[in-house]
Formats: sequence, C-alpha cells, structure tokens
Amino acid sequence: MRIIYREDQEQRERALLSSDAAFASEGEGRDRSTAPDVLRNDYQRDRDKILHSKSFRRLSHKTQVFLAAEGDHYRTRLTHTLEVAQIARTIARALGLNEDLTEAISLGHDLGHTPFGHAGEEALSHCLARHGRLPREADADDPRGALLYRHNEQSLRVVERIENGGRGLNLTPEVRDGILRHTGPVRAETLEGRVVATADRIAYVNHDIDDAIRAGILSESDLPDTTHRVLGSDHSARIETLVVDMVQTSAACDDIRMSQTVWDAMMELRTFLFKTVYTAPVVLAETAKAARLIEVLFDYYVAHLDEIPDEYRAMSEDDPLTAVCDYIAGMTDRYAKSRFKALFVPSAIHY
Repeated sequence: MRIIYREDQEQRERALLSSDAAFASEGEGRDRSTAPDVLRNDYQRDRDKILHSKSFRRLSHKTQVFLAAEGDHYRTRLTHTLEVAQIARTIARALGLNEDLTEAISLGHDLGHTPFGHAGEEALSHCLARHGRLPREADADDPRGALLYRHNEQSLRVVERIENGGRGLNLTPEVRDGILRHTGPVRAETLEGRVVATADRIAYVNHDIDDAIRAGILSESDLPDTTHRVLGSDHSARIETLVVDMVQTSAACDDIRMSQTVWDAMMELRTFLFKTVYTAPVVLAETAKAARLIEVLFDYYVAHLDEIPDEYRAMSEDDPLTAVCDYIAGMTDRYAKSRFKALFVPSAIHY
C-alpha cells in the first residue's frame, strides 16, 4: 500500500484541477509560519483546525430558524454548516476547484453566529447602538444595512483572535477571505469562496422551507407556482436544479454564477420565506423572547465586566463592549438561557 504524502497530493492538484482553482502549494502562507505537514496540505490543515475548534462544536446548540428544543429534526447552525459544505463540495468537484479550500471555508463561515439565529445578530446590533457604538455608514448594495454586529466579521474574528485563548487558528488568507466574504456586497477573491457564498444561500433557502413544512407553517403547495416550474416541486429537485444550473452556468462564464432565471427563482423563494416563515407569529414570538434575553444579558455584563471570563476581556483591546459582545456571541442557546436563569430567575433557598 502506497502512502500519498502532501507533496503527492499537491502534484495531483496541479494535474487534475482547473487552472482557475486555488492550489494549496501556491497559497499566500500564514501570518505565523509553521512547518509543512507530512500528510496534509495547508487547506486540509485549516479544515481540521476549524473542525476541532470549540466554536465549531458550539454550533450544534445554536439556532438556525426554529429553536432546537422544539424538535430533534430541525436544523441547527451545525447541520446548516454541514449542508453548505456538502453542496459546496459537489459544485467545486464538478468545476475542478479545490475541495479542501471549499470545505474549510464552509465549515468556518458561521463560527461567529450568535445564539438564537439572526434574531441574536440583530439584538447585539441594537445593544451596541444603545451603548454608544457609532453606526457604520449604510451600503446601498448591502441588504444588511448598517448592522453594528455582522456574523461574517465575527466569524473572522473568531478564527483570527478568539480561538486558542486569543491566538486564533492561524488560517491561510484564502480561507479567512472566504469566511469574511461569504455574505455581503464584496465577493471572495477565490472561486472556492464564491462557491461557498452561493451554496450557503442554496442550503438555507431549501432547508428553511423543509423545516417550515415540518413545523406546520406552510405546505409544499403554498410555494409560488413560478418557483415550482423553474426549480422543481420538492426539496430534492430544487437543490439538484440549483446545483446543476450553477455548475453549467459557471463553467460557461469562467466565474461562479447561476443563470438569471434560476437565480431569480431562488431569490423569489427567499422573499417568500421572509413573508411567510421568518415573520410567522410562531417564529416572531420566540425570536422576540430571544432578543429580550440577549439585551438583558448584554446590559448586565456591561455593568458587571468583572463577571466576564478573563480571556474575553484580555482580547478586547480594553473595549468593554467588544468583550461583552464576544462573550455573548459565543454562547449557545442553552448556555445563554442558563446564564439568564441563574442571574434573573429566583430559585429555592434552603435554610
């Protein structure tokens, strides 16, 4: 049995991948140099660093849309991440791009997400504004507007600063760029990063529909007829249509694109989800509670900075709002609820 060393893998990349792919042997290197691994290339090492990080493990207890406590089969932030990785790798493989880089970006793209999904992200933005953090100038091309907390920026902060007690994961620039630019108006520099950005949308649009059907908020027949005609009439058909169209369109234009018809259909589904699922009463009732919980915790820790773990205060550059934000953003749903309960819900006192 022959051993396939790192050098062999890098040679195989040059032989098999598209000339437009990001080659591990031609990367920009790390901020802190390290000795090459015997078996793994740099992108494989980045993938493994993310996979073994504490932030990645916590994704299993962070909300996607529906609180995990409502049922065992709703997506969490972790299962979303794994679905993004699967879709992105399929696309990268078909286009001859670097699967290792694609997977590393996919696994790291949501490490900075707050507890309770996007409700937590918005709540932290409001908290920062209330405590005097100046809003950034809104970008007309960025649908997120002037949010003070953005999970993609926090994901980058997690891998650059927060993990490993303030030392970060020392990832390659290509992975960090893909993590930062998986959402927002600026596209990733690598084609692999652009694949992840679109795979993220393919994943959440489709699995949020699936979860909403499971929750009884909508049925397959409620979806717009126009999207059924273009994308297909069920979960599997939609994903296949989106992936195949993306591969074929990208190959034809030497960039990562969908055809306009298919892209418009996916965006129509996204708009439909905002109107019928993300703002459904059953969802809003829980997200309002989650936002209030985060706001109360935020105010408490601003007033009690000494109760924030030392590691968060040490890496905040003497900015108390950053320390509070880092601490709360890293919490899982259940840990945030347990801290709230311990701080504000009375318990029995035994004399």
